[in-house]
Amino acid sequence: MISALNNVASLRGQHALARNQSALNLSLERLSTGLRINRASDDPAGLIASENLRSQIAGINAGIANATRAANVLSTAEGGLNEVSSLLNELQSLVSASANTGGLTPDELSANQLQADSILDTIDRISGGTVFGGRQLLNGSLDYNTSGVNASRLAGLRIQSAAANLTSTVVVNVTQSAQTGHLGYTGGTVGASGVTIRLTGNKGSTDLSFAAGTTVTAITAAIVGSKAVTGVSATLSGANINISSTGFGASSYVTIAVASGSFAGAGTSHGRNAAVTVNGAAAQTDGLHVVVNSAGLALDLSLAATGNTVGQTSFAIIGGGANFQIGPNVNQSSFSSIGLAAVNSSGLGGLDLGFLSSLRSGGVNSLSVKSLTAAQDIVTASVKQVSSLRGRIGAFIKYDLNATIDNLQIQMENTTAAESAIRDTDFAAETANYTRAQIMVQAATSVLAQANQGPQAALQLLRGAFGR
Repeated sequence: MISALNNVASLRGQHALARNQSALNLSLERLSTGLRINRASDDPAGLIASENLRSQIAGINAGIANATRAANVLSTAEGGLNEVSSLLNELQSLVSASANTGGLTPDELSANQLQADSILDTIDRISGGTVFGGRQLLNGSLDYNTSGVNASRLAGLRIQSAAANLTSTVVVNVTQSAQTGHLGYTGGTVGASGVTIRLTGNKGSTDLSFAAGTTVTAITAAIVGSKAVTGVSATLSGANINISSTGFGASSYVTIAVASGSFAGAGTSHGRNAAVTVNGAAAQTDGLHVVVNSAGLALDLSLAATGNTVGQTSFAIIGGGANFQIGPNVNQSSFSSIGLAAVNSSGLGGLDLGFLSSLRSGGVNSLSVKSLTAAQDIVTASVKQVSSLRGRIGAFIKYDLNATIDNLQIQMENTTAAESAIRDTDFAAETANYTRAQIMVQAATSVLAQANQGPQAALQLLRGAFGR
């Protein structure tokens, strides 16, 4: 059929040309933007999946950035602690040197004290001056806050880590009290032959000789007088003497060996560690010292001597700590927390030993005192506290932060690959589509031109009919 009014072939050609032109434009858009999905109509389901993956990638990138910043913060704190450790080692040397009173002049001892004061000032300055982004790191502002701590039961509480952003109750239950090594003397006044004993404890040993007729009071005084040398003390109970180690725990002991004569109660006795549970889990103990390391709580504390009895006490952790969001999602499992206690002369040491500040000029443990044993014990405890904090920071950076960064980077790689497979242009395939669309447009254009010649056939028929 030949029609001059409706050119169906032309309409079909126009439709084919429009469709091929649309395909060509789509290929051009995908090749120019690099994206297979540029609008929701390109692939509705793919767009939804892609946007979800993009959101996840944004969270992962933020988690990596957060963990990296946390590592920078803690590395800054650890750098300050490194300097404090060096200063404490110098202070330890000064204490040992100052104990050599027979070889030092008063001026030299004063010079040592001046150095000690300068070291303590510098430690305090580092504590207040270790800053990241305007925030002080070692002045105690990033330590955990507690309430309800019974000082008559617990002493020297230090919380290393706890669940971030949560208030939690910690229940400390002593199921067995700690004990000292203990021996008893029941021999009364020394007999006619006298007696010589060797008294040994954790600090050392000494020989004590008692002449005939020496009373139990005098024997007790002699043992107490050698306490600094041996680590063994004594108390008088009626006509008997209670001889015990100055420290608690299985590693503390007292030994009495008889060199000559007779001494009732000679032998060896070891102490006993406390048995403690914290929130129902057995804690590691050494004498009165209690250590807990669990997934949600890490702390160490000492049972107060007056509270070294079977029973239960509790306290609350009400916030504080350095809390870091190191996961892609903001939830409790993505938070990690560590406590940074104050590292200054008033915070290092302990209630039982004394604090580092007591080594200053005029202090009870200054270098001018007769015995520097207590001063050295304080410095030694301070060294342990700083090194313990450095070790915990190092473990936190290595295992909490660096391992998290590695894991998040793997997640980001795989998630990005999945998002790319959905949304990005496959240039090899799209180039082939583009070439095909080009050919089809050219072919449709040629066919349309021919279809538009169809009505001319009707004109030729009219010319033949009317002789024109």
